[in-house]
Amino acid sequence: MIFTEQLRHAQQQNNSLLCVGLDPEPSKFPGAWKGQSDRIYDFCAAIVDATKDLVCAFKPQIAYFAAHRAEDQLERLMAHMRRVAPQVPVILDAKRGDIGSTADQYAREAFERYQADAVTLSPFMGFDTMEPFLKYPGKGVILLCRTSNPGGSDLQNLRLADVEGQPRVYE
Repeated sequence: MIFTEQLRHAQQQNNSLLCVGLDPEPSKFPGAWKGQSDRIYDFCAAIVDATKDLVCAFKPQIAYFAAHRAEDQLERLMAHMRRVAPQVPVILDAKRGDIGSTADQYAREAFERYQADAVTLSPFMGFDTMEPFLKYPGKGVILLCRTSNPGGSDLQNLRLADVEGQPRVYE
């Protein structure tokens, strides 16, 4: 089943438009788990178990796992989500955007290593940075367009005129 069908199916089955973001920060864990980066999997798996019938998607943020050297825990979590909530698609929140061979590796990471159903990408560098991700049949690509962070307005609200002699954004 392709990503959009998976998402639609989960929305209907769970009567939900809720996507649960999994951004584990061990310093904010409750009780005995506080500060324990080796408990990232346990913390996130508990959230998945508690919400699997209430959501249309899960979205683990890869940077939170990588910063704590917990990529192996992310792999375990991805397998756990497949096992306990196979009907709920998983969006790897990576916001990748890089050239050619590097983008190839990021696509492999998202879709082969982590078995994500979709991945978030930053399209700023152009279409060729997204092409490697589009080679995976049935997988989803979610592009950043307008972000919610306060600094997003610095560039995203600019009005640019295509006037001869005016500098480009990057000049």
